[in-house]
Amino acid sequence: MSGVQGVPAPRAAGESGVSIDALRVVRGATTVLDVAALDVPAGAQGAIVGASGCGKTTLLAVLAGLLAPQAGRVVVDGVALGEVAARGAHALDRFRARRIGLVPQQPMLFGVLGVLDNLLAARHFAGLPPERDAALALLSRLGLAGLERRRPRELSRGQQQRVALARALVNRPALILADEPTANLDDANAAQALDVLSAHAREAGATLLIATHDARVRERFEVLLALPARVASASGRATGAPSG
Repeated sequence: MSGVQGVPAPRAAGESGVSIDALRVVRGATTVLDVAALDVPAGAQGAIVGASGCGKTTLLAVLAGLLAPQAGRVVVDGVALGEVAARGAHALDRFRARRIGLVPQQPMLFGVLGVLDNLLAARHFAGLPPERDAALALLSRLGLAGLERRRPRELSRGQQQRVALARALVNRPALILADEPTANLDDANAAQALDVLSAHAREAGATLLIATHDARVRERFEVLLALPARVASASGRATGAPSG
């Protein structure tokens, strides 16, 4: 049964938060991502690491349902993404809005909206009630109290990144994907952002995956997947010895 039209029901107890089997993403004649298997228990927190260009961002895009792989099966929160996508773009968009929180490398905020309204827009697109007080409390936890009416252009890069983090968390998703979330933050704000990410995921029972090459993240989170550096072979298939 589904709680929202077009969105499958939440996972049953014991199911994985994320499961990957024989995943392959190809661009042109080159394989840019090749993951044989990954099984992350629901509620687990960890890092995806690897050198620049190894496919970390590509993997998060696949897990978020933003990029369809050429081969393989991806299961998020007990639901196969391919099966959701087969129901149409609307079903996939609604599933993503309700179940997945993505913190991209670039904040990608709505420039015409203030900070608070960026969060409330995420609630609206997911078909959820505004819960303004909860959104304000989340902004406060990230050191953004008093900035609710400011538009993105009036914020520093670090503040924009923290707003993007708050937007990813505001719907209490089952899966939180963060792509280099500390890249533009100093040590104090990076620690605060990681604290909020971890605590929010734990409180919601969400699975948290952080793609990073930041040593500050690796010090705090278990490495769940180390992607090898990509070296294109003559066949176009990427090769490389696994790192880590």
